[in-house]
Amino acid sequence: MDTQVADTLLGSLIDGRYRIRGRVARGGMATVYTATDERLERTVAVKIIHPTQAPEARARVAGFVERFTDEAKTIARLTHPNVVAVYDQGTHGGLPYLVMEYVRGRTLREVLAERRRLNPDEALAIFEQMLAAIAAAHRSGVVHRDVKPENVLVAEAPTGGMANLVDSVVKVADFGLARAVEASAEENGNQLMATVAYVAPELVTEGRADPRTDVYSAGIVLFEMLTGRVPYDGDRPVDIAWQHVDRDVPSPSTLVPSLPPALDHLVARATRRDPNARPADAGALLSQVQVARDDLGNQNSRTAVLRPVADEPPLAQPTMVVAAVRPAERPAWARLPEGGGPRAGRRRAAESDGGDLWSRLGQLRAQVMGDRRGRLAVAAVVVVLGLVAAVGGWWFGAGRYTDAPQLVSLSKADAEAHAERAGLTLRYAEPRYDEQAPKDSVLLQDPASATRIVKGGTITLTLSLGPERFPVPDVIGKEFELAESDLVNLKLVVAKGAARYDDNLPAGMVVDTNPKVGAEVKPGAKVTVILSKGRAPVSVPNLVGKSLTEARDALGKLGLKLVETYKDSDKPRDEVLGQSPADGTGVEKGAEVKLDVSKGPPLVVVPRVIDLPCQQAKQLLESQGFPVGIQLNPNAIVRFQNPVENTQVPPGTGVTIGCI
Repeated sequence: MDTQVADTLLGSLIDGRYRIRGRVARGGMATVYTATDERLERTVAVKIIHPTQAPEARARVAGFVERFTDEAKTIARLTHPNVVAVYDQGTHGGLPYLVMEYVRGRTLREVLAERRRLNPDEALAIFEQMLAAIAAAHRSGVVHRDVKPENVLVAEAPTGGMANLVDSVVKVADFGLARAVEASAEENGNQLMATVAYVAPELVTEGRADPRTDVYSAGIVLFEMLTGRVPYDGDRPVDIAWQHVDRDVPSPSTLVPSLPPALDHLVARATRRDPNARPADAGALLSQVQVARDDLGNQNSRTAVLRPVADEPPLAQPTMVVAAVRPAERPAWARLPEGGGPRAGRRRAAESDGGDLWSRLGQLRAQVMGDRRGRLAVAAVVVVLGLVAAVGGWWFGAGRYTDAPQLVSLSKADAEAHAERAGLTLRYAEPRYDEQAPKDSVLLQDPASATRIVKGGTITLTLSLGPERFPVPDVIGKEFELAESDLVNLKLVVAKGAARYDDNLPAGMVVDTNPKVGAEVKPGAKVTVILSKGRAPVSVPNLVGKSLTEARDALGKLGLKLVETYKDSDKPRDEVLGQSPADGTGVEKGAEVKLDVSKGPPLVVVPRVIDLPCQQAKQLLESQGFPVGIQLNPNAIVRFQNPVENTQVPPGTGVTIGCI
């Protein structure tokens, strides 16, 4: 089924101006459509960001669109014949879009899929135009960050077709799009904004990019055009990315033996793992490519011989020695940079004029030295030059230097004060944790103290973050493997403690840690994980309100130990007031159950009522809470009482009196 049928954008009018006509391609970041600019009546390409490319773009659409607009303006100012022109930008349905030049042709990826690899002269012709476009961006302060065959468009020649790619026009796309999406991705956690087959080592290890990053990716593209494959592959993208960090890119001639050594040298210079060892930007690499191309052409201008390569898969065209393609022979519309570059031009001028130069210099010397005034002028010039050389030598040798001050161990504020007094500028590297140095104190400085440094120069400081501490993560309720992974990721050492029963967590789950969750620890600290054995086999009965005797019997039948503690209470003596563990808690046989037992209410003293009238004695005893029992004559005198006077008894104890 044609997927374009379900595309709701087909036929729609964007911004009241661009009528979507068809879908050209769908990539990882955006979909490209052909459209008619109904205002200017021309065909354009419209690239619309996928909704999934900016997961939070709708929540913060203003910031994302602002970055996208800024990048569109930057790339729109790149008026270079090898850069896909940007005409307009805006948003449609909340998603940013770009209106660009429509290039009739194919991507370099499609060309390589058909041809597998290219002849050296075709590869270099395409490579020169790629570098010319990227160099224009570098001069404007733009780094592409995603140079790959998918972003290189090979336009059809005016004669039609692509039989000879030397005469094709190359255009590079997606400068602004890569930068805008990158800025959005950084807010979500620093994603790697590059295709791993072409990613530069520093982008993998440090996440930073500059023009040398594009030089590396362009070198990988040249390798692929010459060999028909990228240098590294692997099962996972991360494995491919780290091969760029750990290994040197092989020479193309190891895969295609017929390739000239100059091409190996070009690939090697562009793909060195150390960014400082590569050409500074695409313009510098372009100059080297043009010189190499000119040298190859000179070497093979006498004989241009077709050389089939033994045991190689057939190509669309036979492999041939690189032939010189002079600017005069290239069609004007091809828009290649001037052949050979400035270095080659200077070399050719030196070769053509070298014979006359020395003779002219000899004539001039004889003319000057033959006249007295000329000799005096020469002597004066020599003296002045000597003075200039002496002063310049002092300045460049010692005068413009000073000693770097000692800043290590100082606080950030003190270091800044010292640098200001010395007239030096400070720059800060990524801070580090340190167990000894306080936070915001200087750990390292570059250059070191007492080292010679240019006056007004820059010293790079590395500040301390102080001792590295972080809380023990909450792993309660997790399986051991997950808890161990969380702790190991924080550089903690994990140990298993003695498992214990738990009524709430099943066996194997974490019930506790030592140190406790949230406690501050340092990297390498040991964290003991205690796992659950599940619910215990014995359930503690409810004993509150029962007598101590009943509690002993119940616990004895379950094989549990009783630990009793007496407490003051108004409850009757030996009544159970509380228990631990609570009823229903699971415990092992032999476990202790602690009971709080009542001592009973406080004792009271029985008063003396002997010799009192019987009714008076009854009123006295009842007023103090004693129930009274009367024997014999209730209207006589009390002659005996039980309990006797001053006896301590529990409140509510009955007293019997005998009246005669």
